[in-house]
Amino acid sequence: MTMSIDIAFLGFPGLALLDLSGPFEVLHALPGARLYLVAKDRQPFLSDCGLHVVPTTTYAELRRADVLCVPGGAGQIDLMDDQPTLEWLQTVAAPARYVTSVCTGAFLLGAAGLLRGYRATTHWASLPLLASYGATPVEERVVQDRNRLTGAGVTAGIDLALHLAALLSSRAVGEAIQLGLEYDPAPPFQSGHPRTASAAVVEQVRKRFAQRIARRTEQARQAAR
Repeated sequence: MTMSIDIAFLGFPGLALLDLSGPFEVLHALPGARLYLVAKDRQPFLSDCGLHVVPTTTYAELRRADVLCVPGGAGQIDLMDDQPTLEWLQTVAAPARYVTSVCTGAFLLGAAGLLRGYRATTHWASLPLLASYGATPVEERVVQDRNRLTGAGVTAGIDLALHLAALLSSRAVGEAIQLGLEYDPAPPFQSGHPRTASAAVVEQVRKRFAQRIARRTEQARQAAR
């Protein structure tokens, strides 16, 4: 008999759609998985690319899960001092088997005090700021420290979810999910990380993210006080 696995994804306006949909696509194929998109209320909200997202349940209705997954995106910044959200994260994380994040969702875990003393990663452009929340920043695609799993930027959520599928079930299950998705990356450019991208491309992306990085930097300074 397959045991059920409850997986709760945090939903909020301005989340990065692939931070959510990548892991969701992987984990919905996990035997016994029951996935929930949890928000303050059930009202649809806009992702950061403008697509509407519809929550399936609310903070008040779901207070426990086997896995907590927190996506990032520009909307994460506005939640850093949102007490209902931080309290919900703390409540669900306490009994969870795994507490996870994708991209800048790591900062929400940090704001909730859930990364203190843990190795963790996030998007390369904001990675050093994790130290202000008591985490040890690690420049890796997926980082596991005990029951904390964090993924680097956006597309790393797929890698994280496959890793998690193997932990929750087996490597064979994880491999089968990967094959079913034909997840066999062959990008046309070698510019997916600053270590391979040209200096000009890195500078272009830093400028595009400058405003949100500045806000995260200020929040990190306040957290470090």
